[in-house]
Amino acid sequence: MWRLALRTVKFRRTSLAATFLAMFLGAAIVVGCGGLMETGVRMAAAPQRLGGAPVVVTGGQTYRSGTLTERHRIDPALAGEVARTDGVRAAVPDVSVPATVIQGGKPVTGESASYGHGWASARLTPYALTAGNPPVTAGEAVLDAGLARRAGVRPGATVDIVVRGTARRFEVSGIAEQRGDHNPHAAVFFTDGRARALAGGRIDSVAVLPAPGTSAAAVADAVRAAIGDRAEVLTGERRGLAELPGTLAGRRTIVVLAAVFGSSVVLIVMFGVASTLGLSLQQRAREMALLRAVGATPRQLHRMIRTETAALSVASVLLALAPGHAIGRLLFEVLTSSGVTEPAVVYHAGWLPMAVGAAVTVLAAAGATWFAGRRAARTEPVAALAEATVATRWFGPARLLSALSFLAGGLALAVVTATVREDGPTLAATAGPASVLFGIGLALLAPGLTKAMVALLGPPVRALSGPSGWLALRNATIAHVRTAGAVAPIVLLIGIATGTLYMQSTENHASRASYDENILADYVLDSTTGGFAPGVVAQARAIPGVAAASEFVTGRGFVDRPDGPAGTDLRGVSAEGVRQSLDLPVVAGSLGALRGDTVALSEKQARAYGVRVGDRLPLHLGDGTALRPTVVALYADNPEQRYLTLPAATLAPHTGDGLPRQILVRAASGAGPEVHDRLAALAARVPGTELDDSSSLAGRNDQIQQILVSANYTIVAMIVGYAAITVVNTLVSVTRNRSAEFGLQRLTGATRAQVIGMLAVEGVLIGAVATVLGTLAAATTVVPYTLVKSGSWLPAGSPGIYLAIVGGSLLLVFGATLLPSWRGMRDLAVDTVKTA
Repeated sequence: MWRLALRTVKFRRTSLAATFLAMFLGAAIVVGCGGLMETGVRMAAAPQRLGGAPVVVTGGQTYRSGTLTERHRIDPALAGEVARTDGVRAAVPDVSVPATVIQGGKPVTGESASYGHGWASARLTPYALTAGNPPVTAGEAVLDAGLARRAGVRPGATVDIVVRGTARRFEVSGIAEQRGDHNPHAAVFFTDGRARALAGGRIDSVAVLPAPGTSAAAVADAVRAAIGDRAEVLTGERRGLAELPGTLAGRRTIVVLAAVFGSSVVLIVMFGVASTLGLSLQQRAREMALLRAVGATPRQLHRMIRTETAALSVASVLLALAPGHAIGRLLFEVLTSSGVTEPAVVYHAGWLPMAVGAAVTVLAAAGATWFAGRRAARTEPVAALAEATVATRWFGPARLLSALSFLAGGLALAVVTATVREDGPTLAATAGPASVLFGIGLALLAPGLTKAMVALLGPPVRALSGPSGWLALRNATIAHVRTAGAVAPIVLLIGIATGTLYMQSTENHASRASYDENILADYVLDSTTGGFAPGVVAQARAIPGVAAASEFVTGRGFVDRPDGPAGTDLRGVSAEGVRQSLDLPVVAGSLGALRGDTVALSEKQARAYGVRVGDRLPLHLGDGTALRPTVVALYADNPEQRYLTLPAATLAPHTGDGLPRQILVRAASGAGPEVHDRLAALAARVPGTELDDSSSLAGRNDQIQQILVSANYTIVAMIVGYAAITVVNTLVSVTRNRSAEFGLQRLTGATRAQVIGMLAVEGVLIGAVATVLGTLAAATTVVPYTLVKSGSWLPAGSPGIYLAIVGGSLLLVFGATLLPSWRGMRDLAVDTVKTA
């Protein structure tokens, strides 16, 4: 049977190519998503400035089941304990604090950041002096060579450096050149004592240098035993996490993205491979019938089909491994360029994602072979010959059960999205896959649905299209299984593309509208040097024509609940100006009491956390610091702006900058443009300060919202592209398999134009049916999501999005049917019938 299958390959090259392409691309996409998942789970970052230390001790960046978003600093005393550990040659404490060299009130580095460190850590990058001497006194500093060039200074010159919101004058004692390209940021080196004082007395990490002849692994084990759980010991490629503490916070985003889209990809790939292979076997019905008629047993036919499929799937998987790795790296680069994760994070794609991609492809092929091949092999010879021309049987208990399961799953996710109303990643994680599951369910029932919808469309089609339309309706009705094979992948294409694009446009609109309504301030003072000193907000309030000014800090923390920590966004404000700067309608208590160890939150959050005004709310801030602030105010809930409000002076020290980076300013009623001029004068006096109107905050919020947009669109484009290729594969294969039919039509008097007209009407029917079903699938994502976001049944976004998706689908249909048909009809009709 195997030799027979090989000898018949040349007669089914088109179907084999289509099946191979579906398997190949499917395996590559699954492998790519698997690599993204593995990268998120392992989450390692290459060391940069601390590359010379094989072991690094740093603060743990996890709190119970959550991840800290700010650096968790450690006690300086740990450096001494580590230094006394057996096998340690040296333990170098390290700190990083924003330190900006300014000239004329502007940072010399532009928008890029620069940081200050202790001189002892310079050897870890390493940096080497090229001029001058190391810093000895608190008033001396060493600049890296690039920073010195931009500032135009040499040893002995003085420079102004802004640290913790205050400009201080330092003498440049030396210039240091970095060996290699490890540190992407400009560096300023102070004495070790001065650097630690500027950082608030605590240290970031301890770089450990093993003694000669001692392995890094042995030293790491000894250090772990010495310090216990007071800090984390990192080795290998995880050392970079000590320099990028916020990197772990991106793990959840990467894992959620890979899981949500990866599961959707797996389902779509399995469906695409199964449908393409099933169509290929369906087109071989005549071959199977003849083999059964000449004595082949069902077991022999089934074995032949299994062997062919196994060989095809193994070949496609092996060839897909390298492209799959490239796809995963491309997705990771999109996440990196979008700001989801740091460029230093190491991309990992080991054997596991490759095994998953291979398993998905092989299982999909095996499942399709079992269902389609089993029926083809067991059909009696006479019945098989009778059914070889047009397939009519499609319905069965297994298909019905599968369809109902997918439909129920899609509806369940839609209901969860609409009723649970949990905003954030959870909402997208339930809304997005709903259209995929529901679309697959509709595709499984496509033969029956197609036949019913073609019957409904019959009268208008006959009235508008004449004989070509009548023949197209006849074909679509009799060969409804074949027509449904073309409809099914278009349903997924329209459903996924429409659901995802309108979900994203609705999210953008809701977030922008809510942010615009929430910000009442007219102007924003921005610091480009690491934050404002405490007195700047008072200077802004003292300007004539200013009604209120409030510091503004953002962060993330955890509310400690009995069932586990709940992550939440945090905002820090000034009690004196918050009511005029932010729209927070108070329903209990007073925002004016936001001083010291206090907090305000929405009514819904208060009910969820079980607190009232006067109660204490257990919190952990972004750097792991525990607080129990008193609830002093409750305000109305805003679904798009759910955050806890703390005093800026309480929250800011626990952020990376340690200071507020924005000041919101509200102009008095009737104040003229002179207020802007006075604020501009204040910005000119405070180094590194820029003045913007309040829309700049909304613009920054848009940038945050857009962080995942490019990643979402890239992955969706990949899924839609696979669905589009499946559409083309299916339609081209079906069209070429009908060459004998077209030849007979031409022999009985039909012209090329009439045959093309018939196919055009069939394309319209396919497009109409697929559009209706695809729109139903998309509704399971779009409707519940927009209900949660805006209370409307209709999504935000241009109708052009939907029209472009439907129009693109129709172009695929017409292109994949009319072009192959037109080319095929260049041959003589008699030859076409002979070779079919």
